[in-house]
Amino acid sequence: MAIYLTELDSDNLWFPSPYEALHDPNGLLAYGGDLTPDRLLLAYQNGIFPWYSEDDPILWWSPSPRAVFDPKTFKPSKSLKKFQRKHQYQVSINMATETVIERCASTRSADETWLTSDMQLAYKTLSSLGHCHSVEVWQGNKLIGGLYGISVGQIFCGESMFSLKTNASKVALWYFCQHFTLMRGKLIDCQVMNQHLKSLGAMELERKEFLQSLLSLKQEKLVASSFKPQWIKLSSEENP
Repeated sequence: MAIYLTELDSDNLWFPSPYEALHDPNGLLAYGGDLTPDRLLLAYQNGIFPWYSEDDPILWWSPSPRAVFDPKTFKPSKSLKKFQRKHQYQVSINMATETVIERCASTRSADETWLTSDMQLAYKTLSSLGHCHSVEVWQGNKLIGGLYGISVGQIFCGESMFSLKTNASKVALWYFCQHFTLMRGKLIDCQVMNQHLKSLGAMELERKEFLQSLLSLKQEKLVASSFKPQWIKLSSEENP
């Protein structure tokens, strides 16, 4: 069966409505366009993100259901608390964003990663403009895990994470959820559910509910210091 998709023109900055996304493959909305900061920001502000392989045209997606975390209700497992009490990983914000982006690509096989060189450059550019942010996990002075994504009002659109040591990405998410809540963040978008996200407590929202939340929360602001380079410390009640 033929698939009819909207082709985006680099000269026109727009997207079709996410409600026009295909059911199969789930969420495929359009192709083409470019990865300029303005287009990427417009995409995330409307619940759309790019996801494609090296030899494909740029593909734009808005799947339903949508995997999300409510940061204020995230609860680390007892085993993760015990692990962190023993290993004492350190967690930071925006201290090595470009390296986190690179590691998210390099720690996956060529068949698994969608973080092409063009995609990496695009997110690094968004970082330099203050829109893309990272969480880093350190063991001593070695970067062992982290995640990055795009800030849209009180929503954080998570893009990718990596882990070089046991539980490093889980610790990144745990600490970030508490930090984001304290900074008035309300929702973390994880795009598509998988077993790893499900095991951490992610839930699913249907497209209409997610887009309604996005419409409201993208107008709201975080605390001004939310993403300044800093070390994240757990509050006393959350200490492992």
